[in-house]
Amino acid sequence: MAASECPRVRLWRWRRSPLRRRSDLVEAWVVLCAWVFALVGALFAGLVAADAVTRSAQDMRAQSQRVTAVLVKDTEDPGASRVTTDHLVWGTVRWTDPDGTTRTDEARVPPNAEAGSKVEVWTDRNGAVVNEPLSETEILLHSIAGGVLAAGAAGGVVLGCSWMVRLGLERRRMEQWAAEWERMDTPWGRKTG
Repeated sequence: MAASECPRVRLWRWRRSPLRRRSDLVEAWVVLCAWVFALVGALFAGLVAADAVTRSAQDMRAQSQRVTAVLVKDTEDPGASRVTTDHLVWGTVRWTDPDGTTRTDEARVPPNAEAGSKVEVWTDRNGAVVNEPLSETEILLHSIAGGVLAAGAAGGVVLGCSWMVRLGLERRRMEQWAAEWERMDTPWGRKTG
C-alpha cells in the first residue's frame, strides 16, 4: 500500500484504542490546555500591556506642559556629518515657571538660532525639560506594539512550557517501550535487536 493511500487518523489520542497509552491521553490534554492557556493568556497579556502603555503615555502627557523659553546663547550648525534625525541641536534655554521661578536647562533647539530667540520646550511638573509627549497616533501605535509583544511573549512561554512537558512525556514513553521490548525478548532467550 502506497504512503499516499494510508488514511490519516485525526484526534487518535482521544479515541479508545488498545494501542493508546495513558501517556498519549495525558499528552492530548497537555496540548489542548496549552493552546487554550496560550490563547487566553496572550489575549489577557496583550490587553494589559496595551492598557499600561496607553495609561503611562497619557500620564506623561498630562504632566507635561509647553512653555516658551528664550535661547541663552547662539547655537551652531552641526554640519552634514552630525545631523540628527530631528535636525535639532542642544542649546541652553531660560524660562519662567507660572509660580515666577526662573529656570535654565539644556533643550533641543533649531540649529543656527540666535541668542534671545524664543523656542518652545516641554517641561514636567518639577520644571525639568522633557521630550515632547507622544501624540494620540503615536500612543496608539506604541500600545499596539506593546500589546502584540506581550501577547507573543505570553503565548510563547506557555507553548514552550508545554513543549518541555511533551518532551518529558516522550522520554517516558520511550523508556516504557524499551522496558516492554526487554520483557518480550527475554522469554525466548535471545535478543531481537
